[in-house]
Amino acid sequence: MSSPTNTLQEQSDYSQQMTSPQQQQQSNTSPQQAIPQLDKEQLQQIYTAVKDLTIPEKRENALLELSKKREFIPDLAPILLNSFGTMAALLQEIVSIYPLLSPPKLKAAPSNRVCNALVLLQCVASHQDTRTFFLHSHIPLFLYPFLNTSSKNKPFEFLRLISLGVIGALVKVDDSTVIDFLLSTEIMTLCVRIMETGSESSKTVATFIVQKILLDDMGLNYICVSNERIIAFLSVLSTMVQQLIEQPSARVLKHVIRCYLRLTDNQRSKELLRQVLPDSLKDGTFNSHLKDEKDFTTKRWLSQLLLLLGDLSHANAFNPNLTPSINTPTLTPPLSNISAAINQSLNMNAASQNHHH
Repeated sequence: MSSPTNTLQEQSDYSQQMTSPQQQQQSNTSPQQAIPQLDKEQLQQIYTAVKDLTIPEKRENALLELSKKREFIPDLAPILLNSFGTMAALLQEIVSIYPLLSPPKLKAAPSNRVCNALVLLQCVASHQDTRTFFLHSHIPLFLYPFLNTSSKNKPFEFLRLISLGVIGALVKVDDSTVIDFLLSTEIMTLCVRIMETGSESSKTVATFIVQKILLDDMGLNYICVSNERIIAFLSVLSTMVQQLIEQPSARVLKHVIRCYLRLTDNQRSKELLRQVLPDSLKDGTFNSHLKDEKDFTTKRWLSQLLLLLGDLSHANAFNPNLTPSINTPTLTPPLSNISAAINQSLNMNAASQNHHH
């Protein structure tokens, strides 16, 4: 049986599946170039491991083996879904640690094991042939108790981050059905709370999820249904900006600015935003974080935001070449940013575990 530390290290690259749309398209069009073909013996090992998920005494090792090999099994999601008892076994793993959430008693080993189960659920959430089942079965709701925890201990933080990654896998594809489902749940409340109080990695993924929801008209309408809801959301964004002054994060800043920019597409939120946009986004406070070429997109979004709010002088200070245009296109940031956030946290977690051992 593997140690928790080893499992954490092996999990650290799971988020590489959260690729950009361009990478996903390339993978879908030429899977044989991207994914090595498995021989009959290897396939049989996979089927055996999937079967072992339904056998309690063999489940832990099967979870570990499948989570390690998932990137080499393009059809793992349909295999998991269509194998008798497999999805029930994964959900059983998840609910088994609910009693450890409050009061917080979760240790590394059970957290580690459940995270392996979550990684396999992320495969089901990502695959185009199984995503609909994942939603219709309301499986994301089983993750919400993990997102609702507040303990800063590593087992809880790790669990929150992987759970956010599963939701991130759902929203990475622009699908209004996904947004409609998520808005019918408490995901916005949970993500907004994490945006305000979570670690940098969790904030990055949570803000990305909220950003993707906002980019859908249903999501924008959800936030902008009343002045009270807009003001509450703007208050969270303002708090995040203040936190970024003290603890800078280019990744979080990028997603926060994109959320602000999207709010200018609604007249009600745009007017409120004019009144409360933090001065630190106008006065050059974040200039040092916008100098790098890789942050050009963030600088462009900030320039466009200020321009749309009528602050032409500050907009030109960030981007002198920006021309006034309400229809200036904006882009969704690549999911590689989210992968980097998750990988960074998992590597830190593994290092912490090694230190204790």
